Amino acid sequence: MLLEVDNLTTQYGSIAALRSVSLTVAEGELIGLIGPNGAGKTTLLNTVAGLLEPATGSVRFKGEDVTGRAPDAMLRAGVALVPEHRRIFVDLTVVENLRIGGVTVPAKEREPLLDEMAELFPVLRDKWTTQAGFLSGGEAQQLAIARALMSRPQLLMMDEPSLGLAPILVDVVFDLIVKLRDQGRTLVVVEQNAARMLEVADRAYVLRSGELVVEGTGAELGARDDLFKTFVAGGDA
Repeated sequence: MLLEVDNLTTQYGSIAALRSVSLTVAEGELIGLIGPNGAGKTTLLNTVAGLLEPATGSVRFKGEDVTGRAPDAMLRAGVALVPEHRRIFVDLTVVENLRIGGVTVPAKEREPLLDEMAELFPVLRDKWTTQAGFLSGGEAQQLAIARALMSRPQLLMMDEPSLGLAPILVDVVFDLIVKLRDQGRTLVVVEQNAARMLEVADRAYVLRSGELVVEGTGAELGARDDLFKTFVAGGDA
C-alpha cells in the first residue's frame, strides 16, 4: 500500500476531530472522501500532510512510518496537498507560482515540469505571465493543482477542488481529476459533490462526526440512496 492510516485520532484541544480512523490507498487509486461539513475530512488530509499532529495512531507512506513529520518533509517524501481555497500567491505570476511548487525537485527537472504543466493546463499556458490574483476561480483552482504537481508527488491530495465553482468549471475539474488518475497518479480527494465524486472514484470513504462510517467502491456507494439520507446530506457541523 502506498498510504496506510491506522487508528488515527486528531484533536483540537480537547475536541477530537478524528476518532480512530483507518484507511488505505493503493498506488494508482482515486480515493474519494465524502461526508457532511465538520466530518473530519480536511483534518484527515492535514494530518497526513503533516500540518496537524495526531494524538494517537499512525501514518505510513511507502511502508515507512511518517507520523508527525513536518509538512516540508512530507512534501519531499512525495505527498502534496491542494488545500481548500487554493492559497495561491496572488501577487505572483502563474509561472512564478509554479516555480515555487517545484522547489523540491532538482533544478534541471523544473523546466521539463513547466512544459508538462503547460500541456496539461492549456488555460494556464495562455496566462503564464498573468498575476495570479487576476485569474478566474476555475483558473486559480487549476493553478493550485498544477503547483502541487510541480513537486512530482506520488500522492496528490485535494481538498474541495470544486468548491465555489460554476457548474461548467466543476466539469473541468472532474475531467482533470479523471485524467490524472488515468495517467496513473494516486489521488485522495475530499469533495462536497458526493454523487459526482462517487461516479469517478475507485473507492470511497464516508466520514461523519470524525468517524469512518462507510467504505466501498465508488459504484457500490453511489448506488445506495440511504447513504446520502443518513450520512452525507446533513450531519454535524
